[in-house]
Amino acid sequence: MTEEHNAQWHDEPTDYGQIGKLPRFEAASANDDKAASVASNLNITAAAADPELLDLPWHIALEDWPAENLAALPRGISRHIVRFAHLGGSVIAIKETSEHVARHEYHMLRKLARLDVPCVEPVAVITGRTTPDGRPLNPVLVTRHLKFSMPYRALFSQMLRKDTLTRLIDAQALLMVRLHLIGFYWGDVSLSNTLFRRDAGAFAAYLVDAETGELYPDLSTGQREYDLEIARVNIAGELMDLLDGGLIEEKVDPVATSELIMESYRRLWTELTAKESFELGERWRVGARIRRLNELGFDVEEYAIKTTQNGSTIQLQPKVVDAGHHMRRLLRLTGLDAQENQARRLLNDMDSFRADNNPEMDEEYSAHLWVSQIFEPIVRSIPRDLSGKLEPAEAVHEVLEHRWYMSEKQERHIPLAEAVQSYIDSILRHRRDEAAIMLNPDTEMLKILAVETEESRYGADETEDEYPDADD
Repeated sequence: MTEEHNAQWHDEPTDYGQIGKLPRFEAASANDDKAASVASNLNITAAAADPELLDLPWHIALEDWPAENLAALPRGISRHIVRFAHLGGSVIAIKETSEHVARHEYHMLRKLARLDVPCVEPVAVITGRTTPDGRPLNPVLVTRHLKFSMPYRALFSQMLRKDTLTRLIDAQALLMVRLHLIGFYWGDVSLSNTLFRRDAGAFAAYLVDAETGELYPDLSTGQREYDLEIARVNIAGELMDLLDGGLIEEKVDPVATSELIMESYRRLWTELTAKESFELGERWRVGARIRRLNELGFDVEEYAIKTTQNGSTIQLQPKVVDAGHHMRRLLRLTGLDAQENQARRLLNDMDSFRADNNPEMDEEYSAHLWVSQIFEPIVRSIPRDLSGKLEPAEAVHEVLEHRWYMSEKQERHIPLAEAVQSYIDSILRHRRDEAAIMLNPDTEMLKILAVETEESRYGADETEDEYPDADD
C-alpha cells in the first residue's frame, strides 16, 4: 500500500466555532466528473498521523477488501458500504461516502467530543483513493470502535425483556437531552444509530452517526420535538422488527413502548431546565433540586434566584452545564474513569468505607485506601481468562452488589475475598465476553444481527445504516 500511494497528511479542521455544516468546497466522489482528475496521492485528514493507516488497502473498493484486513463483525443492510478492520491494537469502522458528508461527520464528531458528549471517536477522512489503473474510489470516514459497547441487537442473545427495552430507551432519551442541551440536532435518532455500554445495571448510550447532525447556538422547541418524533417512529419500527423475529416478548407493544422515549425525555428535560417557585421559608428546596440534578448525572455551575414583586416567593432556575457529576468526582479522587452510574455506585461504597473505618480521615486519602484495599484487589482476583467479560468498573460494581445480596441472604458480614470468589464462580464464568463478542460472534449472535428478510431489504436506500459507521 505504501508503495502505491504517497499519503498527504492534513490537520483536522480548526473552525470549531462554526455552527452547522461545513461549507461545500470540492466534495468529490467516485461519481463526480472532477473525480477523474484526482491524483493517486491519498489525502488524510486526522487529528494525529497514524502510519498504520497506510497499511490498509485503500486502492481497493471497500466492498472488495480481502478478509485478512477485516475484523469479523457482522454487517447489516446499509445505504453505505461499511467494513470493520484492525488498526494496531484497536478496531476501526470504515464507511464509504461523499467527501463533503465524510468531512461534515468527522467535524461534528470532533466537536461533540470536545463538548464531552458520549460519541465515538473519529479517526480520519481519507480522499484521493484510486485503483491501480487510476479509477477513482469514494472517500471514506474512519471511526474507532468503542470498547465494551454493542448495538442494541447484540445486547441479548435470547429474548429481550420489556424492562430491558425500557432501560435502553431511557438511555437513548438521556443521550438526546444531552445533545439538545448543547444545541445539537441529530436528525436521525434510532437505537440502530446508537451504541450501548452497561452502566451499573443500566445502560449508557453513545452517538454513532452524526451524518445528519447540525449544531446550533440553541434548539427551538420545534427542533427538539421533531427530533423526538423521529426517535419515536424509528424505535417503533425497530421494535416491530424485533417482535417479528421473536426477540422481544409478545406482550410488548412496539408503538406504546416507543412512546416511552417521549415521556422519559420530557421528564428529564423538565427537571433540567424548568423554573421552580417556592416560598421564602423553603430555601432547602434549592439544595434538593441540585441533588436531584446530581442524581441524574448533571452538574449545576450556577443558579439564578429571583424574588417576585410581593417578595414572598423565589423563582429558581439552575444553569446545568453538563453531565458527569459522579464521573468527575471519582476521577478526581481516584483517577478511575467510569460510567456515571458505575461512578455513583463506587462512590457510595467509597463513602461507606470511609464512614466505617476512618470517618475523620481526609477524603482524598481515604479514597486512595479504598482503591488499594477494595477496587484493586477485586480486579486482581479476576482470572486472566475472564478479564474480558466486563470492564473493570462494571465488574467491581457487580461484585459489590453480589456481596450485599449475599450478606442480606445469609444475614452475616461477607468478607470481600469470599464475595469475589462466589461472584466469579456463580456469575462471571457464565457471562458472555463483552469485549470480544462483536469481534468473534457465534452463530446465534450472527442470526440476531443479520437482516435478511425481504422487508428489511425493501427501502434500504432510505434507511440509515443498520450498522452505522461508528459501530466501531
